[in-house]
Amino acid sequence: MPIHQSLISPTANPELERALRDRIDRRAALAGGLGELEPLAVRLGLVQGSLTPRFSNPALALFAADHGMAVDGIGLLHGRSSRDQALLALRQRLPLAVFAKQQGLGMHVVDCGLADALLPHPRLLARKIAHGTRNARSSAAMSMEQAHAALRVGMEIADNLAGNVLACAGLGQGSQESAALLLSMLSGQPLRDFITSGPDMPAEQQAHLLQILGVAKARHRDLQEPLDVLAAVGGYEIAVMVGAMLVAASKRHLIIVDGMAACAALRVAALIAAPVTDYAVFCRSHSHRGLDEALAQFHASALLELGMEGQDGTGAALAWPLIRCAASLLSDLHDLAEHPPHSGPGHSDSNPLPLLTEAVSPPRPMF
Repeated sequence: MPIHQSLISPTANPELERALRDRIDRRAALAGGLGELEPLAVRLGLVQGSLTPRFSNPALALFAADHGMAVDGIGLLHGRSSRDQALLALRQRLPLAVFAKQQGLGMHVVDCGLADALLPHPRLLARKIAHGTRNARSSAAMSMEQAHAALRVGMEIADNLAGNVLACAGLGQGSQESAALLLSMLSGQPLRDFITSGPDMPAEQQAHLLQILGVAKARHRDLQEPLDVLAAVGGYEIAVMVGAMLVAASKRHLIIVDGMAACAALRVAALIAAPVTDYAVFCRSHSHRGLDEALAQFHASALLELGMEGQDGTGAALAWPLIRCAASLLSDLHDLAEHPPHSGPGHSDSNPLPLLTEAVSPPRPMF
């Protein structure tokens, strides 16, 4: 299922952008400006190519896989295996799962390549390519056939979405490290820039991590094509996200990008079809410095900066209400600016102003 760049339309539309900004300005003239919410609203209008963008059945997908480099001593996220993290998410015992449920996000875990098996669950999508990748230090992490299979899985997932919003986050031992390696190789920047070490990582541990990733980078240094690099050092969760992002953008769906793995996937997708980034907004669930550089690859900043140290996907769940509010500036509030309520003798209106909230229907299945 190849995705050619021509199937993903850039969102640039000067005439529509002027109309969107004019609508926002008229609203601001009556009720005051709303800062960064206004350019976000314009961006959402451009994504849908509409003066009144509306989003339905938003989906939050945790793309889960393990990495062969984990055998080299890469630490566990919060001290738990990838399988245990996935189970906690499925059982709604992680904050991100609770937040997603509260905000009407249909959350699913996608098993792209976990080392361990998971029992069937209503929120589990079993799409395992293999039981983890190979160690990129000694060979390619995946074969080209496996990389293409992962892309097809992501395309199928996005093609079967019930709504028009896909929030992407990665989960798995070695996922952030693989993403750092992938971003470094594709950008030509030093590995150190992307290491999600944080201020508390001991110097010895950081040196060990840099040594492991440096060997893998040197082994595959001659590769240039994005899919070749993805197969050499990436993970199944990243490859599946690449396919999902490409199809989501081709359908003019909004893509919410949260975390290193999602940024790495978007970087690969953008090298295949540059306009895919027009459909992305960015979130963050932790403050590690490597993510700062990952976001800088897209000249982007996160919608919310809350100082969290949580699991990827948490920021997306918390940012979704902000995105809905930004869209409502165009889809629900424009009548206030265009048709000011009348007042005076003889006028009666039991509800002169439109509500600031939209009706929320019960969440439908993600797929």
